[in-house]
Amino acid sequence: MSSISPAEIALYLLAGAALGGAYFFLLLRTVRLYTAEAKVSLVVPLYLLRLAAAGAAFWFIAQQGALPLLLALAGFLVARIAVQRWVGTA
Repeated sequence: MSSISPAEIALYLLAGAALGGAYFFLLLRTVRLYTAEAKVSLVVPLYLLRLAAAGAAFWFIAQQGALPLLLALAGFLVARIAVQRWVGTA
């Protein structure tokens, strides 16, 4: 089992937080479009972009090992909490 440096820990946490921030911001935009009864052609691309970006990023991070994946997921969840507080739903 290989060791992971503090710099790598911070990198994976920040990568997860950045990914989470983008993901949940796009989710917010999608929900607002739905509630504004926007065309499906505007909503579906945001959904697909969100899903593809998160899937690809987590797949790449998972190739680095379990600990980087868990760290990125932790950053992702922190971003979820931050976006919820920013929007005012938590």
